[in-house]
Amino acid sequence: MKYKMMLVGEAFNEREAEEGKPFVGPNGSVLNMMFNVAGIAKQEVYLTNVFNLRPSPNSNDLSHLCGPKESAIKGYPALTSGKYVRAEFQSELDRLFKEIEREAPNVIIAAGATPAWALLGVSGIRKVRGAPSYTAGQAAAYLGRRKVLPTYHPSAVNREWKLRPVVMADFEKALRESAYPEIRRPAREFWIEPSIADLYEFRNRYIQPSCDLSIDIETAAGQITCIGFAPSAQVGLVVPIIDPMAKDGNYWRSINEEMAAWEFIRDLCEHHPGIFQNGLYDINYLWRTYGIRCFGAKDDTMLLHHALQPEMEKGLGFLGSVYTDEQAWKFMRAKHETLKKED
Repeated sequence: MKYKMMLVGEAFNEREAEEGKPFVGPNGSVLNMMFNVAGIAKQEVYLTNVFNLRPSPNSNDLSHLCGPKESAIKGYPALTSGKYVRAEFQSELDRLFKEIEREAPNVIIAAGATPAWALLGVSGIRKVRGAPSYTAGQAAAYLGRRKVLPTYHPSAVNREWKLRPVVMADFEKALRESAYPEIRRPAREFWIEPSIADLYEFRNRYIQPSCDLSIDIETAAGQITCIGFAPSAQVGLVVPIIDPMAKDGNYWRSINEEMAAWEFIRDLCEHHPGIFQNGLYDINYLWRTYGIRCFGAKDDTMLLHHALQPEMEKGLGFLGSVYTDEQAWKFMRAKHETLKKED
């Protein structure tokens, strides 16, 4: 039987080591419950671990498999801060890669930081969870491009029950992703280095015919660095204010151009009811700092999400991981771009 879905855990706990298989006992119970609610048949998911062993006879702590950097498996970062998996456990990775090669699933659920480390070459799980990406590093060299969806381990859900709806959302996404092996990113068109003429062409072509307009600002050092407008999910415009590559830091090359850009921004904000993310911040910032008023805000994605899932996080990066098929875009942005708390 070929499996469309594979779930990779971390290592055996005491009960799992006794039975010689993963996800039995309490972890198996919570996994079964979440699979059932997500509409996943457990018998149709191949279950395995990165390490099909218990880290030590008396402990589930993965640090027992770790040592200093000079003893590490080549090409891998630390599993946790300053702790590198020792080269003697390379055989466990080889076994995992052979299982993946044999089963050839359409999607691999990396349940926990350890499989994310093994398959994506990253340390930690929080910033990458929920975003499909391809295998990297040693896993990519052995397997080629295999689709991986990281999420939290069932044991983390047992310890911290508020993670349950997050993992549930990831399982529902994994079920959708299991229908095909490739990553399918949404097709979008972005205008990112516009001229003044481009601003008005974009407005005439896309904004005027639309009933909706999403508005989002990015801030740093007490000023707006850029502001984005999107009349639909397919197209968006970025109006830059700051250009870190320019000697003077300004995107617009004359005061007249910058004033024209701000008038364009003011016109859109004051005459198009907007959709925001954490709009109380954006609306207040625009008014307090630049005297731009946003009338008749239509919706706020942070508040809408909070009404649906009050126990979940509310930041834009988290919402993107739950509701979109984009990659974790926080990794694609320069550190200086924003200081906004809920961007």
